[in-house]
Amino acid sequence: MTSPATEEIVTIHTDGGCTPNPGPGGWGAVLRQGEHLLELCGGESGETTNNRMELTAPIMALEALKRPVTVHLYTDSTYVRNGITKWVHSWKRNGWKTSAKAPVKNVDLWQRLEEACAKHQVEWFWVKGHAGVEDNELADQLATRGMQEAMTAS
Repeated sequence: MTSPATEEIVTIHTDGGCTPNPGPGGWGAVLRQGEHLLELCGGESGETTNNRMELTAPIMALEALKRPVTVHLYTDSTYVRNGITKWVHSWKRNGWKTSAKAPVKNVDLWQRLEEACAKHQVEWFWVKGHAGVEDNELADQLATRGMQEAMTAS
């Protein structure tokens, strides 16, 4: 039996990708809270990138939450995890420029992810992709489905 404290935690696994990169892409997210499960996916039929899809997945998952909660968010993207936990603070301080003074790529999504995180207490975890972690594998399948559905709809 789960305790009331763990019932309040929403566990999210996200994934995104493109075939080829850049190219059409998809994202997927698996949200669990207690006995509840929500699967989300989507995609873009035009030119996008793996990084944009990896960023879109946690944005969509966090924006789907209806009230502020504690979130354990798992991603297989070190780009996303490091970006939101380490790099974003200096990017903002530098006017959304990198340490090399170049504009931050995907700034629109970084700002949206930061805004989505601000509504919740988010703890970020990295998980090795394609390593048998059930919800990460499901997020990968959802990302593929999202890309296929976007391409079929276009």
